[in-house]
Amino acid sequence: VTLQAPVNSIFTGFLLVAREVGGSSPVGSFSLIPANAQTLPCIKKPNSAVAHNSASPKNSIQVTWTPDTPGNAKSIQFHASFVRNFNTFWVGVTSPAMTFDNGVAGESTTLLTTTTTSQQFAPPSSDLQKTISSANCSVTKVCFSQPSNCDPANADCYFMSAMVASPTGEAIHYEMKGASDGYIAFGFSDDQKMGNDDIYICGIASNGMVGVQHAYSTGRSYPNILPLGNITNITTSVQNGVISCTFTSMNIISLQRTTGFNKAYYLMFVHGPSSNGKIQFHRETFISTKKINISNPEVVQDASVPTVFKAHGALMLISWMTLGSLGMMVARYLKKTTKGKKPLGKDVWFVVHVGVMSLTVAATLIAFIIIFSYEQQWSGGVHPVLGCLVMILSFLQPFMALLRCAPEHPRRFLFNWSHALNALVIKVLAVAAIFTGLQYLDNTTDQWLVKVMGGMVGWEALFFILLDVQSRCMVNRTDTLDVTVMTNESLLVALFFLGNFAFLVALLVGIGSS
Repeated sequence: VTLQAPVNSIFTGFLLVAREVGGSSPVGSFSLIPANAQTLPCIKKPNSAVAHNSASPKNSIQVTWTPDTPGNAKSIQFHASFVRNFNTFWVGVTSPAMTFDNGVAGESTTLLTTTTTSQQFAPPSSDLQKTISSANCSVTKVCFSQPSNCDPANADCYFMSAMVASPTGEAIHYEMKGASDGYIAFGFSDDQKMGNDDIYICGIASNGMVGVQHAYSTGRSYPNILPLGNITNITTSVQNGVISCTFTSMNIISLQRTTGFNKAYYLMFVHGPSSNGKIQFHRETFISTKKINISNPEVVQDASVPTVFKAHGALMLISWMTLGSLGMMVARYLKKTTKGKKPLGKDVWFVVHVGVMSLTVAATLIAFIIIFSYEQQWSGGVHPVLGCLVMILSFLQPFMALLRCAPEHPRRFLFNWSHALNALVIKVLAVAAIFTGLQYLDNTTDQWLVKVMGGMVGWEALFFILLDVQSRCMVNRTDTLDVTVMTNESLLVALFFLGNFAFLVALLVGIGSS
């Protein structure tokens, strides 16, 4: 086995080990080691790995490898890592798979640092999007799509499949397709959260061509791009905003807790934009409901939204589209309705306003805490930014109220305007946050939750306008009409909440079933 650097180039460190294809344990032993190298025990197996013994420059290293059992027909691969300096290194360099017959492979193998490309392009295929199909799903291949069981021929279908492509199960043929202006990607994970995932990316590079990349994610940060390794038969396409890739991989699926083809993993599929060939934070994520063994053909279902997400969305919806609206309407339009009644020494409207808005802030705080406790880190996108602004301004509102001056104070108008303006800003930000959250929760093609939310906002805006018109029309009337005015305003508020409740129930049902 020869480790070879390019002409006029060197490496200073290296590590070499042999494994069965699809396995993780070392096999065989190394001998005839040069002076600038040493054998190492890997998983307590003597002489099962070779590494450098100094940082001296090296152009090539040649060693001899002997299989454990002569005549073992299982395929093996050599895996190497090279280090040139602190900033330049190669990992996951692999040899072609080889099968030994009576202990002889038939030829030597050379591992080159130049073979560690991290992205490979293929000539675009105009027929690729027609080739990728759901035929033989659950018969010969594992299929995962969103919406579930959609036809890959449709532009709004995100689809991936995995099919064993060799009798020994050492090669997997992958297909993926979906609409995106940057990239699509699928990955294998030990859980249903982002992080520590083995990923394949099909994306548009800076030169406009579609390429395939192999990567490993370490959280919500940019994934580590790995050498492609043993990937062949790459075909790519981008047509009318739909990206497609197919390829065959002999790379072992490798995660922190699980390694190998014949193991079960959660499947993830994402898509998002890219900038100058570099992928950006994904827009949508689809995750399988259970762990899947890609050696066992089946149709995989997309997981439902985590319960914590649903609870967060429901609390924010109730807080700012029902409770918050009630508190604002009572303070703005119903001050005269309970004139003369002072429970706890305060006007009824004030008691209701303070109580309802306190519930609103408390529910917002609970929603904020549970989602951050679940995620345990900052997630990308505009939604968390809007949510944090809502939380901060919601906390400021009661403190501003506690510091207000007396109603007769000449500068009381400053509090009135700042209190009202802050409430309006919170309301706008909360509505925007709910819209962006519903876009995440709603995976239907027509985004009906977002449309219902639009109707709910329109309904509320209509009644605020009607109540304002009612107030302005009656401003010059005599006191004898106070009862009529109060009755009209009360009826409008009651009618508003009947419609509001209908919208609220529809959205809560939609969130619960998402």
